[in-house]
Amino acid sequence: MNARHYQWAVWAVVGLCYVVPYGPLTGIAHWYGSFLFWGVAGVAIIALNVLMTADFDDRFEE
Repeated sequence: MNARHYQWAVWAVVGLCYVVPYGPLTGIAHWYGSFLFWGVAGVAIIALNVLMTADFDDRFEE
């Protein structure tokens, strides 16, 4: 996958961060509700950003 695909995946995860906690997880008031979802989503965003920037080259190095 190229960086453009990872960018869309990041936006999809960000969208899910709004929809899931205020939708299906509304009635769950324990730590495994929205907090766990946002924690996993945060790790997913970090992983996607690493994958998205992995093929950047060093154009300004001599």
